[in-house]
Amino acid sequence: MPRYKLIEETALRIDAELPLDPIDWKSLFGAEGRVEVEIGIGKGRFILASAAERSDVHHFGIEWANRYLRVAETRAVRRGLENVRFARIDVRDLMPAIPDASVSAFYVFYPDPWPKKRHHKRRFLNSVMATQLARTLTAGGGLHVATDHAGYWSVIEPLFDGHADFRRLTVFGGDEFPLPTDEPLTNFETKYRVQGRSRHRGSWQRS
Repeated sequence: MPRYKLIEETALRIDAELPLDPIDWKSLFGAEGRVEVEIGIGKGRFILASAAERSDVHHFGIEWANRYLRVAETRAVRRGLENVRFARIDVRDLMPAIPDASVSAFYVFYPDPWPKKRHHKRRFLNSVMATQLARTLTAGGGLHVATDHAGYWSVIEPLFDGHADFRRLTVFGGDEFPLPTDEPLTNFETKYRVQGRSRHRGSWQRS
């Protein structure tokens, strides 16, 4: 059974080199339980609210920007949240280490759209990642996506609508979503609502 070295002052961040081995969620969190993963947590608004709402659910947050991750970690400690863990790592490197059918929900809110055509290959949500998400989700597990970039949404929506392993939910969030969907879920959404900017959101279920 793998052991996970917690680093940083908050002792909630795992060593980025260790997730390259297959992740054992029970070992990481110290107990069995439902696992949900947020990719690109920013300062942690969503993942911390979700963790506070459901103490019995394990929350794993991935963020590359260290300055944001430190804010999320500090807030988690301040709120006494024991059901969250974090990793600073490129999610493309992490996904192969996540076991098959082990994650109950993925949240991907406002990923970098890489708007220039020559950078589109850097986008996280693509056909390769759709296969990885399908592999790691439990049957009936959810994928929840939001973006403000219409061009990126024009790729994301048909990608998952047409994927054999996903079924589109009629409304964003569905029955098991942890927070009210009519309120801003991230700092980006708070800012965008003030600015009157459009947003695109969708949820899919693993078949």
